[in-house]
Amino acid sequence: MLLWKASKFGLMGAFYDLDLCWICYSEAGVIASVKNSLHLVVLKFVDMATHTPKNILITGAAGFIASHVANRLIRNYPLYKIVVLDKLDYCSNLKNLIPSKSSPNFKFVKGDIGSADLVNYLLITESIDTIMHFAAQTHVDNSFGNSFEFTKNNIYGTHVLLEACKVTGQIKRFIHVSTDEVYGETDEDAVVGNHEASQLLPTNPYSATKAGAEMLVMAYGRSYGLPVITTRGNNVYGPNQFPEKLIPKFILLAMQGKPLPIHGDGSNVRSYLYCEDVAEAFEVILHKGEVGHVYNIGTKKERRVIDVAKDICRLFKMDADTCIKFVENRPFNDQRYFLDDEKLKNLGWSERTTWEEGLKKTMDWYINNPDWWGDVSGALLPHPRMLMMPGGLERHFDGSEEEKPSSYVSTNTHMVVPSSKNVSSSQKHALKFLIYGRTGWIGGLLGKLCEKQGIPYEYGKGRLEDRSSLVADIQNVKPTHIFNAAGVTGRPNVDWCESHKTETIRTNVAGTLTLADVSREHGLLMINYATGCIFEYDEAHPEGSGIGFKEEDKPNFIGSFYSKTKAMVEELLKEYDNVCTLRVRMPISSDLSNPRNFITKISRYNKVVNIPNSMTILDELLPISIEMARRNLRGIWNFTNPGAVSHNEILEMYRNYIDPNFKWANFTLEEQAKVIVAPRSNNEMDGTKLKKEFPEVLSIKESLIKYVFEPNKKTA
Repeated sequence: MLLWKASKFGLMGAFYDLDLCWICYSEAGVIASVKNSLHLVVLKFVDMATHTPKNILITGAAGFIASHVANRLIRNYPLYKIVVLDKLDYCSNLKNLIPSKSSPNFKFVKGDIGSADLVNYLLITESIDTIMHFAAQTHVDNSFGNSFEFTKNNIYGTHVLLEACKVTGQIKRFIHVSTDEVYGETDEDAVVGNHEASQLLPTNPYSATKAGAEMLVMAYGRSYGLPVITTRGNNVYGPNQFPEKLIPKFILLAMQGKPLPIHGDGSNVRSYLYCEDVAEAFEVILHKGEVGHVYNIGTKKERRVIDVAKDICRLFKMDADTCIKFVENRPFNDQRYFLDDEKLKNLGWSERTTWEEGLKKTMDWYINNPDWWGDVSGALLPHPRMLMMPGGLERHFDGSEEEKPSSYVSTNTHMVVPSSKNVSSSQKHALKFLIYGRTGWIGGLLGKLCEKQGIPYEYGKGRLEDRSSLVADIQNVKPTHIFNAAGVTGRPNVDWCESHKTETIRTNVAGTLTLADVSREHGLLMINYATGCIFEYDEAHPEGSGIGFKEEDKPNFIGSFYSKTKAMVEELLKEYDNVCTLRVRMPISSDLSNPRNFITKISRYNKVVNIPNSMTILDELLPISIEMARRNLRGIWNFTNPGAVSHNEILEMYRNYIDPNFKWANFTLEEQAKVIVAPRSNNEMDGTKLKKEFPEVLSIKESLIKYVFEPNKKTA
């Protein structure tokens, strides 16, 4: 029986830590004295070869720990290509990656791990064979205030990555970075730390989401054979850390001569590792870690929180008795985390930096870089909350908001903005926009357009369905206009909406109506980016006739649930005189690397249908939407370039301008229906109303050439 169980785990690919296998079967009567035999049997089936990656994706590497890991790997392994994916949340900073800025083996991509399209695109186009997954919300205090954000980032984001690995089938290592907090608190009198097979007993929303993510990682290892490794680490400190965490917070407060706030009585015990030692640990695990295993990254040198505060007071020559302030404790504050780190040491890693040395280095760094993070006064509060909500500053290498090195940040810079020379300074500053949809394509582009036009703006922090949070946003921002670019379009496409109908209704209908109603109460115009995918060719508007659907026409397409919700909310919004509805269709931009771009999508399909459609060239029309806000235009607008263009016509342009060897094949709507869940809308929309207001708007084919293909031209 013992041999059968051991071989079973080995033949499954050893996707469980061997110690975990032992725990699973200890209740069956296998005694501890034969544990080593079990290890030997299973190890026969484990690939013991060291791993040499080629192309590594590191998520969250503009953050603290991952930036040290990325910089180390880029420096030590010039033949490895390192691709960093980070959405640049409040605790991320591009300056953390300055050491790697000019390295030829380094590439940065701004994006969210929750975007399935983006993740799949990166894995394929960058030939990723290794993922080191650091991206997460990590601050426990924040998790008490907004636990749903932690579920979204830590669990859903991890799930998206795992699914992409399963689909592409090219990943040789998936290293999932977890935390010691998944074990829960360690007994105060325990002399042996939690080992990798210890039970997971998380006690706060943050650690619960990390434990949940671990379960997904383990399940994908077993079910799909993904080569997963999990790490669980103690507290890390050092340069570049966002000052919501204990040590940088205390250092910055001490620099300002302010008291150091301690939760409770300060008796809680923590173990601290210097960041460079941790980066070395990940370097070892990357190359020597065994698939299916868990590795604790820890130290047995523990310190009470109050002792950390006293050490910092001593470095700054401050009187600890007068400079330490005791404040209300967290809702639950684990007394102690203690790890057994022998397993990692057996791979050849050991802690190098003493506490005294590491703390001094950290203090010196913050003294020399006091403005690294800008205004962090909110993070220095005893109980900082909600800092992770969208709308934080995007910090660049030099700390400015202006410089965006195109060789470094993978964003397209072809967006054309109408000249604002005739707009007076006073007119410019009379505007202030509140934008919803920060993480979406259109919402992100809107922010960049506002920056280029010098229009003050902020992204909304509230959720559309939460009325009170929308009111709070308006009261805080005091905008002149609301832009709604938020909505559910499906993950990765509208087929998702067919099996997530309540979620789709919540955002597309209830959320949009709530925002319109709140905007009306405050006397604000709302620019609402809607869709033209609510029509289909019919007898009155036959395909190829040039007769387009007008703004007043009643929607006739109900093939997809997504389109149903959009048609429903458009009809209801007619009752609001403060709404300008812009019907966008099949959006296209000059950024041909963006997976949401219609051209990018169809150029990667094996087969496409060939039907003329109205489309929106964002480079030309998005700036016009800002001008529409200036003019306080209202009602429904077909927000497409005049005319229609077919799939084949677009791909012919792609071949002529981009890739002369490009080939494609067509299939019928009937054949397409076999590979999609919901039918797709095909139509031409009448552009007379928009053209009358903005005579300079180009036809769809002219706009494609001017704004998309000419700027990207590669053929002679």
